[in-house]
Amino acid sequence: MMSEGQRRLVTVALMAATIMQTLDTTIANVALPHIQGSLSAAQDQIAWVLTSYIVASAIATAPIGFMAQRYGGKWVLVASVLGFTIASGLCGLAATLEQLVVFRILQGIFGAALVPLTQSILLDTYPRHQHGSAMALWGMGVMIGPILGPTLGGWLTESYSWRWVFYINLPIGVLTALALVAILPATPAQRSARLDVLGFVLLSVAIGSLQLMLDRGQTLDWFDSTEIVVETGLAALALYLFIVHSLTTRQPFLPLRLFADRSFMLGLVMIGVVGIVLLATSALLPPFLQNLKGYPVLLIGLMLAPRGVGTMIAMNLSGRLMPVVDPRLLILTGAILIAASLEWMANFSLDVQSHSIVLSGMLQGLGLGLVFVPLSTLAFETLPAADRGHATALFSLIRNIGSSVGIALCFAYLTRGTQIEHAHLVEHVNPFNPAVIQYLSADTGLPRAATLALIDGEVQRQAGLLALLADFRFMAIAVLLSAPLVLLFRRAPRGALASPPDRATAALAEDGG
Repeated sequence: MMSEGQRRLVTVALMAATIMQTLDTTIANVALPHIQGSLSAAQDQIAWVLTSYIVASAIATAPIGFMAQRYGGKWVLVASVLGFTIASGLCGLAATLEQLVVFRILQGIFGAALVPLTQSILLDTYPRHQHGSAMALWGMGVMIGPILGPTLGGWLTESYSWRWVFYINLPIGVLTALALVAILPATPAQRSARLDVLGFVLLSVAIGSLQLMLDRGQTLDWFDSTEIVVETGLAALALYLFIVHSLTTRQPFLPLRLFADRSFMLGLVMIGVVGIVLLATSALLPPFLQNLKGYPVLLIGLMLAPRGVGTMIAMNLSGRLMPVVDPRLLILTGAILIAASLEWMANFSLDVQSHSIVLSGMLQGLGLGLVFVPLSTLAFETLPAADRGHATALFSLIRNIGSSVGIALCFAYLTRGTQIEHAHLVEHVNPFNPAVIQYLSADTGLPRAATLALIDGEVQRQAGLLALLADFRFMAIAVLLSAPLVLLFRRAPRGALASPPDRATAALAEDGG
């Protein structure tokens, strides 16, 4: 049987794999301008550095459950860590944009397995009554990686080069792979498992088309673009055919019994909302601080870092509280804190003080930490251990799709909302407004045309701010609307929570002993 010391070492190795993958979802964002200049790429071309990774990761997440079942979770995880590490090194060595995009696709393919497999293996490694603590540790990697990514990426880019955004994965990846090979017990493999190829292809087309539509929609002006119309139609058609195929085939790609579990389905809905807030806020605040407030990149990273500190504190706290406090109460409290932080942000002005940005971010981090750990536990509490591979892959997939949808919607409204607010504000800039007359009559030492340009620039800043605040309020409403769902979660019988490890844990123990 696995000793407590072995279990801790396994946990550290799994957390390192999780952090390495989640960090890469945002660490390259702040380096894009430097990559663009270094590789002589156009503005619309450089976006593929992010899009290629997201789409490849989303598609490759779908078959993780089958691969873990067919070949054993340990060896799939080790291969994924090594593949991700090699792809990271190749990204750092890329000499052209085309090479970088290809290597980012490889990064996404190999990295897709890291989050769902580490979650599944952790759940199998710990007995059921310790799942809350296990998910608290795992959740730190999932939540802190995307939050701290811009901070670390900004420091590496400014201090060294954008290539170190990728090189930093090399020592972590090698050490993690060696640790997993040495200490992680071999997980059972079912050689008889078969892949529903048609189901996988249909789901991959649906996910890939949806991701491309969301990532490129704003750039191509949404449905005014033929590409976006085709991608939307293809996603809808492929998803429809996938559902029909799953209902009519004997062994569907995703076991239909997953969708009969009420707690798991509610968990999917709520993790989608968490995904929206997690990455959309991280994507909206840096442009606000840089473009409207004029802060440097490194300072922006430092100001956003307390959000990760709040998440760590809350996850550690929720892991300790779950054995004595109803997890549904923790989720509800966390949702209220998230909504409160977003409402705080929705009242920012261009004169907002730095401490307000830091404290609101920390409050949001506390809320995210209180939601994520009990949600990750409750969603799987009533599922049999045999379904965890498929379930954790689907859980990660929905979180990623929620993030993509949230970013796409928020930036779409930010652009269009800025135009609408600009049109409204300009109505008040006229010869009959005393403030405008006074400003124009003042001796600024500038030509009249330059003074008017200054006024228009200020109007544009205020319009951008108003659109940003509307985004924060939209996310606050989404969180509040999803919060009552927590009351519908089913709980496993109390005796089950204190029961000995399930069969999957016992198998792990036997293999390790």
